[in-house]
Amino acid sequence: MNTRMRDPERGQKILDVAVTLFAKKGFNAVSLAEIGGAAGIVGSGVYRHFSGKPAILTALFETAIDRLVADLPESEPEEPAECEAAIDRLIDGQVSFAVDTREIAQIYYVENKNVPADDRVRLREKQRAYISGWTRILQGLRPELDEAHALTLVHAAIGGVQSARLHRSGPAKEELRATLKNAAWGVLRG
Repeated sequence: MNTRMRDPERGQKILDVAVTLFAKKGFNAVSLAEIGGAAGIVGSGVYRHFSGKPAILTALFETAIDRLVADLPESEPEEPAECEAAIDRLIDGQVSFAVDTREIAQIYYVENKNVPADDRVRLREKQRAYISGWTRILQGLRPELDEAHALTLVHAAIGGVQSARLHRSGPAKEELRATLKNAAWGVLRG
């Protein structure tokens, strides 16, 4: 009996090629056949891993937000030094997202409307929890901030870091990382 083994890496390969294609052409201009071909399978083979293009897009965004959420500490830091270390880790995660997965950040801002409504709501809930975590930690570091001011600073810091998705020119990666990190800390420290 000849049984075919599925390539366990194929799902990730599909996601990787989808990022490139979506960033280059846009979600609506890319077909499943094109994604499958770039992943080394027929277009219909994509259905073994994803229910369709919106599911691929959702998986890309879910993976990204889950990576960012993983940077939140398991328990709330209590001391200012612990809060500072936690924020430093969160900033590093944002910088890595903006610099290393720039295409996913670009796709998110342009193609989020193509995520199915239920998935979009679920992803937004994860984002809110992530931002809320940042806000509480910043308030632990800077107790003089009320929630509204801390939230504003968190959004400004993250927005500044993610602005890297808008341009390709500029410093080399390591210098860009340092610049974005320093800018985020500058915003958060006020």
